[in-house]
Amino acid sequence: MTISDVRESRSLLRIAGLPYFLIALVARLPFAMMVVGVLTAVVSIRGSLALGGLTSATVGLGTACFGALLGAAADAFGQRRVLLVLAAANAVALALFAAVVYGDTPDGLVLAAAFGIGATAPQVAPLSRARLVTLIRHRIAPERAPRTLSSTMAYESAADETVFVIGPFIVGLLAAATAPWAPLVGAAVLTAVFVGAFALHPTGRLVAPGREDGAAPSSDVRDLFRPRVLVVVGGTLGVGLFFGSMLTSLTSFMADRGRADEAGLMYGVMGIGSALFALGVAYLPARFSLAARWIAFASVLLAGSLSLLLAASPAAMACSLAVIGIGIGPTLVTQYSLAAARSPEGRSATVMTMVGSAVVVGQAMASALTGSVSERFGTSAALLLPIATAALVLIAAVANAVLSRPRA
Repeated sequence: MTISDVRESRSLLRIAGLPYFLIALVARLPFAMMVVGVLTAVVSIRGSLALGGLTSATVGLGTACFGALLGAAADAFGQRRVLLVLAAANAVALALFAAVVYGDTPDGLVLAAAFGIGATAPQVAPLSRARLVTLIRHRIAPERAPRTLSSTMAYESAADETVFVIGPFIVGLLAAATAPWAPLVGAAVLTAVFVGAFALHPTGRLVAPGREDGAAPSSDVRDLFRPRVLVVVGGTLGVGLFFGSMLTSLTSFMADRGRADEAGLMYGVMGIGSALFALGVAYLPARFSLAARWIAFASVLLAGSLSLLLAASPAAMACSLAVIGIGIGPTLVTQYSLAAARSPEGRSATVMTMVGSAVVVGQAMASALTGSVSERFGTSAALLLPIATAALVLIAAVANAVLSRPRA
């Protein structure tokens, strides 16, 4: 009897175990702390906001260049080996960056160290998704699998939103209570301990190459570049572009009112709503297809973005962000569900890291562009960029609907 023949009636929570979800949640925190921690350290120690922004973008660039490759390595060699190497390498990279930024070193070396942080960042979120998708495919009864997959992607997206709200808060707390290097060292410790624990968890054996009894050989690499996969990657790139443009233009909006330090709190209005509505996706009826969900929630995202043009006060801005949160969380859940469903055999970690890296790339690109537009043309011009990126997400949703039609 093969693993794929075993269809258990137990829930995914009981199959994976509660400790798995707790470990996977905390193991995401270092990634959420890295960009903000680097920015805080550079601005505080080097006294340059421009260098700080460039350094944070360089972390994202490192992740963008190597994220999908690390996912492919996990598919080829198993998550456990790859994650153990990355846990050690990333902890060292974080500690090295702290030493470099404090030293009398050229800015180029600071940027190189930041790139190393991004390049070695353990892709816990996409690898967790890939791991849970494997469990669903082989341990959940077929009639329960679609709803379980939807619930799992909803939880994973909510977990991402949660750590990206908590992560910057921890950075600020550690930096204020101790020193600018503290968040970096804290992230290094969390990486070594919890990413290591995530790698060694028993579920890691399920995604080791050759360990799934009766598993089919991995699909051809060309299958990763089929339109039905690429449209999802393009859609998540659009979400990343939205995140970057929204946060940067929001910072400009609050700075115009002398309250730039409150931009993160205001952004949290969107993040909290996004997480809550992401969890709600699990309760949507199965007849509300993934293609239709993407179009519906991307439309809400665009409508909320258009309302930014009417926001003349922080209160009005908070209302716009609340509407945006209704659209953005479910959109991401839908995109990850599509990515899971369309992952070629043996390539789930690769696809999940492609999708995750697209968000990081989009965020880094849009942050740099929006900052430049805000500085040259003002906040009103900068607020047009979230609208444009939301429109791109909707266009990708329509393209996906076309590609999702049954072939004649």
